[in-house]
Amino acid sequence: MAAITQVKPITDVPSQLSASAAPQDPAFYQDPYPFYARQHASHPAFFWEEYGHWCFADFKSVSALLRDKRFGRDILHVASREEVGLPEPKPHVADFDLAEKYSLLNLEAPAHTRLRTLVNRAFVSRQVEQLRQRIRQLAHEIIDGFEGEESVDLIKAFAAPIPAIVIAEMIGLPAEMAPQLLNWSNRMVTMYMYNVTRETELDANQAAADFAAYLRDVIAERRKAPREDLLSHMLTTDRDGDVLSDDEVISTAILLLNAGHEATVHTTGNGVKSILESGIDPQNLFATAEQAERTVEECLRFDAPLHLFTRYALMDTEVDGIPLRKGDVIGLMLGAANRDPARFAHADRFDPFRTDGANVSFGAGIHFCIGAPLARIELQEAMGVLFERLSKLRIVEPPRYGDVYHFHGLETLMVGWR
Repeated sequence: MAAITQVKPITDVPSQLSASAAPQDPAFYQDPYPFYARQHASHPAFFWEEYGHWCFADFKSVSALLRDKRFGRDILHVASREEVGLPEPKPHVADFDLAEKYSLLNLEAPAHTRLRTLVNRAFVSRQVEQLRQRIRQLAHEIIDGFEGEESVDLIKAFAAPIPAIVIAEMIGLPAEMAPQLLNWSNRMVTMYMYNVTRETELDANQAAADFAAYLRDVIAERRKAPREDLLSHMLTTDRDGDVLSDDEVISTAILLLNAGHEATVHTTGNGVKSILESGIDPQNLFATAEQAERTVEECLRFDAPLHLFTRYALMDTEVDGIPLRKGDVIGLMLGAANRDPARFAHADRFDPFRTDGANVSFGAGIHFCIGAPLARIELQEAMGVLFERLSKLRIVEPPRYGDVYHFHGLETLMVGWR
């Protein structure tokens, strides 16, 4: 999830293949889809001026490049900093960098294979299926807490708490820690914004330091008294004599906590908005398990929670006639790919009954989201309970997206149900 930026400038880009959209312009991040539509109609592979690297917006290319072994999330396993022009690490974000050092999302094989193998078991479908009842219970409890109000911000009141509590309990942290975990997580992910300030870096670094210090204390307790939780599993799993270090466990726990709620929160908010704005009776969308699954997949496609995922070129290569140097960055535009008119009929229409459904919202290849099965169940059950309990749910104020462009999620979603 760490931000990847182009270091060596790219020159000699044909003007017709260059496009401009300011990531921090509210007119853009509140609705990036017109920009995507223009690129689909002209050049789905284009040079994004503000980011300074090539991007790919069509479904076929994004899906293929996510699996393409010529590209990776890390570059330093195949090149030195000097070779590709990467600057030295910033001392004032050392704690943040340490928290990211062993992140599954940034590692490449064989380090990625080793770490993912040791934690994957907890997230396979048959394991997370057992959490359906707990998720429904949480959804009912949270609605019980605000049902008497006239209106609420659904993001803070409903979308955020459920996945934070679920992933905390899976890892082995108390549910009452969820608000603090969210605080740390939200401050850390500001590092992935476009054009980050030093002030933001310092605050994110402090959040990472506090998060890691808390986890070190919990790890010390688990080493003395293991439990039936993911943290204990990571500490005690022995694969041919291979065990995880404390730093590896901390990086993995922080990634799971951050990523384990971020996409689900965004998809819940974006999905509820899409459903309510579509005019379709929500009762028809969660009436059966099969239709609930199709509805969630369409929510993930129509208004994806992550819009831009970057990779390094691991060698000098070429894509669609575009020459790339070792160390160059490419942007894979997940949100745009999901609206590709060459792949989806009426791509800009929310249609939970469509028969050509698919999406790249969880990525693909070795970095396919490890928590995808859990996120899908959380979305199916939480939104199902929400529309079951609040059948007259409606939007009462214009929704507003947060200003972290590539994490595309609503900052607020004010709803009423009377």
